[in-house]
Amino acid sequence: MPTVAIVGRPNVGKSALFNRLAGRRIAIVHDQPGVTRDRISAPCHITKTPCTLIDTGGIGATLNDGFSSAVTTEADIAMQTADLILFIVDAKDGITAIDEALAQKLRKSKAPVQLVINKADNEKQTHLTGDFATLGYGAGITTSAELGKNLEQLADAIDEVVSPLHRDIELAEKEVKKDGLKIAIVGRPNAGKSSLINAILKDDRTIVSDVAGTTRDAVDVPYEFLGERHTLIDTAGIRRRTKMDSSVEVFSAMRAERSIRRADICLLVIDCAEGVSAQDRKIARIIQDEKKPCLIVLNKFDLYHPSANRSVRLEEATEHVSTELFFLAYAPYVAVSALKQQSIGLVFQKLAEIRKHAQEPITTGKLNRFLGAAFDKKPPQARKGTKRLKLLYATTAINDRYTAIPVPTYILFVNDKRLMQENYEQYLTNRLREDHPSLGIPIIFSVRSRNSKDDNKSKRK
Repeated sequence: MPTVAIVGRPNVGKSALFNRLAGRRIAIVHDQPGVTRDRISAPCHITKTPCTLIDTGGIGATLNDGFSSAVTTEADIAMQTADLILFIVDAKDGITAIDEALAQKLRKSKAPVQLVINKADNEKQTHLTGDFATLGYGAGITTSAELGKNLEQLADAIDEVVSPLHRDIELAEKEVKKDGLKIAIVGRPNAGKSSLINAILKDDRTIVSDVAGTTRDAVDVPYEFLGERHTLIDTAGIRRRTKMDSSVEVFSAMRAERSIRRADICLLVIDCAEGVSAQDRKIARIIQDEKKPCLIVLNKFDLYHPSANRSVRLEEATEHVSTELFFLAYAPYVAVSALKQQSIGLVFQKLAEIRKHAQEPITTGKLNRFLGAAFDKKPPQARKGTKRLKLLYATTAINDRYTAIPVPTYILFVNDKRLMQENYEQYLTNRLREDHPSLGIPIIFSVRSRNSKDDNKSKRK
């Protein structure tokens, strides 16, 4: 999906414009000079073409480290990540030295730059915007994020750039999907992601140290296994937001999240010597939300109660992780020591099993027979004053046949989807997983009412 970065000095209204374009207010935390967001990206709400907004004002860009440092950080982040840059200035303040420095820096960008003159709240301020053309980006688009003025013109300008990019990206993704598995190696800092890749490759392709967060970016590493090409995506660890005190940290986390989205399968690396942390749960939630196949790698297993019997240790470790990450119940486990290169072969054995299961989705006929039996064995309970949920029929759909590991959606047509209770859907999920094991593949139900083709509800289990 194309990316649009919002760039500008502090207090020009980047956050307000971000919220307008995103179509909702996103939480802001004022814990230091400048504004830091708990989320710094969101889908653009007002454009016709899907794209992702990035507010560089939400990454702690301040003037505390000096004038040149602030300018460099702000501009470099946009140039590294964006397909389009919205350069925001303040109509009330006029051109400042920082505006001029940013304008100069952004000229090196390969991405197009759209000048946006914000805070043009009235006619007087709109008439005073002509001087901004001296920044070298044309007359710009005047707007008022606070009042919601002229947003349609801005949306059209964004669409003009990102629409062809979106088509190109879709075509490129279909081509890339022909080239074997894209495997994202994800986990919190120092869980052993780079060590795992080095063990797989049997060389030191990536830098490994005992300092948390050595890998700053997502790195694609080609790999061939049994004659088939794959891509290992080595990502920076996703840290707690409160510890993301630099722009590099925040964008490393964003790249890790993007890597999850574009991967065919995720290897979630857990440091089993330390156990599951809140950050591990956050990463696991991203995998669940993106409906990604997953394999959990229990790394540093050699350090987990080393004096105990291996099978006992493995049972204890998996029980702990499965309790903490219960929502990833579909993900199997392998226990390894990446640093000592122990049991690394199990990773690709398990990946092969997952891929085999993915190639064998439940047929529509089997799905209907299974659901009929499940409904008969445990009929749904009717709430007081309501009808009982009735299953009419079901079908299996593969939304993306281009991916190396297709994830099916099981569509249930019922008399009224509002009658489907969460605990009953969980019952169906558990029964389906028992009767038709789909190792590493999430079960996705889409529940639809009889007379509503477009109204659906999807959940990952």
